[in-house]
Amino acid sequence: MVSPWMKHGTILKYLESRGRGDIGQLTLEIAQGLEYLHSMSIVHGDLRGNNILISDNYHACLADFGLATTVRDDDGETTTVGALSSSADHAGSARWLPPKEFGCEKFNRTRATDVYAFACVCLEMRSTPPFAEVATDVAAFFRVIAGERPEQPDTMSDEMWYLVTAAWAPDFRQRPDMSQIVWLLQD
Repeated sequence: MVSPWMKHGTILKYLESRGRGDIGQLTLEIAQGLEYLHSMSIVHGDLRGNNILISDNYHACLADFGLATTVRDDDGETTTVGALSSSADHAGSARWLPPKEFGCEKFNRTRATDVYAFACVCLEMRSTPPFAEVATDVAAFFRVIAGERPEQPDTMSDEMWYLVTAAWAPDFRQRPDMSQIVWLLQD
């Protein structure tokens, strides 16, 4: 797959250089992009700040579809299976994975794992990646498995924090879907 050159780079570099004045609109555009993918039965599988680019017209564009896959919805269950190895390259980026996926022999990329990753991106855009204070992904794994979540940064509104914590729900069935998230962000 070939994508157009995005001269503004990743959303993280853009926010660092331009400030966070349009962060709400960019967050909505990311959510709308995921909502569209999910409506087409596609899961991104590796959503994180470095995989979101800013177009020449200053819009957020999802990128790096190397782990994207289609999902099937038989019996109300959404699943697709890929190999999980010790390398995050095969399962997605470790700090953006929900706790259920750690220690699994097979990694299930679902709409709900994208929702969890979206919450991590919301944090990353407004502060730092999840558990940036720990040096290794293994240490971050243990914190997530223990049920820990990052604290609300000063740069995140209470309304956004509510959305983020809902999207981090330990039980994937309790997480909002991307259509609900888009609706909340537009409100």
